[in-house]
Amino acid sequence: MLKEHEVYRAIVLAVKEGRLKKPFTKEDFRRTCLGFSDGTYNTFLRKHRKGNPGGASEIFERVKPGKV
Repeated sequence: MLKEHEVYRAIVLAVKEGRLKKPFTKEDFRRTCLGFSDGTYNTFLRKHRKGNPGGASEIFERVKPGKV
């Protein structure tokens, strides 16, 4: 079972290494952080953005439509 912190660590590492430039889209995330399911790429950023309706941890801030 995939742990959400694994996804977060992959994103942080990609940003630190300069492979993922901020702000980024889910497609940037998909191209840069390989090995996750389609569902992860489609929902992780939205699920964890500031003000998410589900009350999940707020890791990202939406800077414009489709970008965090």
